[in-house]
Amino acid sequence: MAEDPAATSSAIAIAAGDRGGNLHDYPTIDPTSFDVFICGTGLPESVLAAACAAAGKTVLHVDPSPFYGSLYSSLPPPSLPSFLSPSPSPPSSAAAAASFDSHTVVDLHRRCLYSELETSGAAPEPSRRFTVDLVGPRVLYCADEAVDLLLRSGGSHHVEFKSVEGGSLLYWEGRLYPVPDSRQAIFKDATLKLKEKNVLFRFFKLVQAHIAASASADEGEEGDASAKIPEEDLDIPFIEYLKKRQLSPKMRAVVLYAIAMADYDQDGADSSEKLLTTREGIQTIALYSLSIGRFANAEGAFIYPMYGHGELPQAFCRCAAVKGALYVLRMPVAALLVDEEKKHFVGARLASGQDILCQQLILDPSYKIPTLDVPCDGSDSNLPRKVARGICIISKSVKQDSSNVLVVFPPKSLEEQQVAAVRVLQLSSNLAVCPPGMFVAYLSTPCADASTGKQCIKKAIDVLFSPQASDGSEGHLETTSENDEDVKPTLIWSCVYGQEITQGTSGSLLSCPMPDASLDYRNILESTKKLFVDICPNEEFLPRKAAPVYADDDSDSAE
Repeated sequence: MAEDPAATSSAIAIAAGDRGGNLHDYPTIDPTSFDVFICGTGLPESVLAAACAAAGKTVLHVDPSPFYGSLYSSLPPPSLPSFLSPSPSPPSSAAAAASFDSHTVVDLHRRCLYSELETSGAAPEPSRRFTVDLVGPRVLYCADEAVDLLLRSGGSHHVEFKSVEGGSLLYWEGRLYPVPDSRQAIFKDATLKLKEKNVLFRFFKLVQAHIAASASADEGEEGDASAKIPEEDLDIPFIEYLKKRQLSPKMRAVVLYAIAMADYDQDGADSSEKLLTTREGIQTIALYSLSIGRFANAEGAFIYPMYGHGELPQAFCRCAAVKGALYVLRMPVAALLVDEEKKHFVGARLASGQDILCQQLILDPSYKIPTLDVPCDGSDSNLPRKVARGICIISKSVKQDSSNVLVVFPPKSLEEQQVAAVRVLQLSSNLAVCPPGMFVAYLSTPCADASTGKQCIKKAIDVLFSPQASDGSEGHLETTSENDEDVKPTLIWSCVYGQEITQGTSGSLLSCPMPDASLDYRNILESTKKLFVDICPNEEFLPRKAAPVYADDDSDSAE
């Protein structure tokens, strides 16, 4: 493999496209047998490619699109509708044969994972200056595993990050309040009563002591065992523990939805599976706490990739290419090869008509395979399997003097029927996702059906933004400069839609997880690690020694 993976994979991708699309226009791949064949360059697939290549496996990684990212891509706004609602593709003549030697050929089709797409307004020109994510709103904690994987694999050298420096806001009783997430923020917050400040400060101090004692115990050191929260309290619902610590309803909402990132209404959850335990809540608070101050040039707990989340799959693809993985873009997979005797997938037929054999086959979840179209197992049967998403282009920040900020709408804050939190992430031009003077905002909420979820997204949009006047001017009310902060940003363009949520699937054919409703990648990476264990049961997942050595290696910077 060449030293520059970008140059190598780009050359192959160009050879696979930019021409007529006839069978002879596709390149011939040599060799024709690999340990691992992966179709789709989403984040899980790209992490798997890097991990398998680092474990010494031969990897062929293809994607039918001319760009990296698949369901985790970053796209210009005009490309979004066609990506979310693609036209059905005709059956490929490459899969017409009934059998290949001892293998049966099974046609492969794409399925639409998005629904109820609705756009309004017009994206400002030039549209190429905007980049929107399919996975938003999403951030990385400075101390979470996704950052560690980027550092361990060397992927951090292919992507830059900026801090979400505006912190978080909580929507409570019709107003936006700053989230008091530190001692300084608590006592600086003029909206809190003195008793609320003292109770919240004592709670955070208790949690910090528990985290420190648990860390000492994990490292085999003697710590203050009395500082740990009792086991019986760790196993009860987190909201019950917060009530026990006498936190007010507003402070409980801050801890549950803006710091511990609970998805569902913890006061009225109709299923114990939706209730956050104290142990789970403390784990996320610990991650939040450890993230603050990890990087010298990052304020707060969150960072965001420059140019959007589509940069992350590309970073891991580059790592995989350095380790010898072969990349071919613009290469659809037309069919699967099945060993009927062993009932095992043994390869794939490409759109070029070429057959590729492999030990392990991995597809992104946009492919419809009869054996995989089964309901989730019982553990997930009571959980919604959809997420409603919204993308907006707006005229100004929702928080004065802040470029990038997270807004949380707790359950029931928008309407009584709202059962899940709505999260909003506003980004600015300093992340190279939009031109100066404009902002991109992402919204999401988990839901049982797309229509209900979209209603919540639209209500949050109505609360935060003003519609643009019919003549194209800003639809603001007359205000004076003194209360300019109360003027809502103007909504210029929006796109609201529903998306399925699927988990990774095991077997002779692996299917990777879709972007979920979480704010971070922890669940997706956990599913990806389980898939890696199926492929390489005795190998370490992206060990540090797998990373190439760079002369300017610096692990203490967010950029």
